[in-house]
Amino acid sequence: MSNLTERSFRDHQTRHFVWQVSEDGRVGTIRLNRPERKNPLTFESYAELRDLFRDLAYASDIRAIVLTGAGGNFSSGGDVFEIIEPLTKMPMPELLAFTRMTGDLVKAMKKCPQPIIAAVDGICAGAGAILAMASDMRLATPEAKTAFLFTRVGLAGADMGACGILPRIIGQGRAAELLFTGRSMTADEGHAWGFYNALHPSDALEAEALKLAHSLADGPWFAHTMTKTMLNQEWAMGLDEMIESEAQAQAICMATKDFRRAFEAFAEKRKPVFEGN
Repeated sequence: MSNLTERSFRDHQTRHFVWQVSEDGRVGTIRLNRPERKNPLTFESYAELRDLFRDLAYASDIRAIVLTGAGGNFSSGGDVFEIIEPLTKMPMPELLAFTRMTGDLVKAMKKCPQPIIAAVDGICAGAGAILAMASDMRLATPEAKTAFLFTRVGLAGADMGACGILPRIIGQGRAAELLFTGRSMTADEGHAWGFYNALHPSDALEAEALKLAHSLADGPWFAHTMTKTMLNQEWAMGLDEMIESEAQAQAICMATKDFRRAFEAFAEKRKPVFEGN
């Protein structure tokens, strides 16, 4: 990235959710913050989340993101009265503009170079479940209830990439069940199926998510961005293209100073300090 476009996100201001940055400036936390309504999304919060994830490509400091909710719940999805009701009155061009905008949020999360860790407690439903799905890793509490409940409101399970992304995480049959029925996936099911990487008690969830985020932020930052890029790009590749793309990606990483720093630290029997270049 050019120094002309890089900027610090330590003092970034948000209106529709809380943005916090760790003391070392490397980990950002996004907290959906309408706990009295179980943190629903609105037209405005969708758009602001999309814009933040897009802008984080230019962050000079943030190396990992924690996405969570306030008040013991992750997110109940689109607000019934602020989103669902207005959608029932919109003409098709406006409906398509909305569904494309929500899809742009998922694309922005996938293209954002920082690894995103969702910390999920309580209700994680509808678009909230999509936010968790679109994250790179997911931690949850035993009380987490995750539901792709679009069919419950007369819509397809095909929302914001769910029919493409969810089967890649938990398998086609399990994804089909959740997307057709809209039932809640328990935390134990989510963990066993690979949706959740680990389960933690509610009072430890955010600390564990931040611990994981800091471990990534302290790692080879440039290489992590390459890993995320390849995880997303290789979906549409055949084997030959995958192997060649990874050969190029790894050769680029081998040309970084972090690669040499890691070797020198190993040779000197000390922990490497990565600088992301």
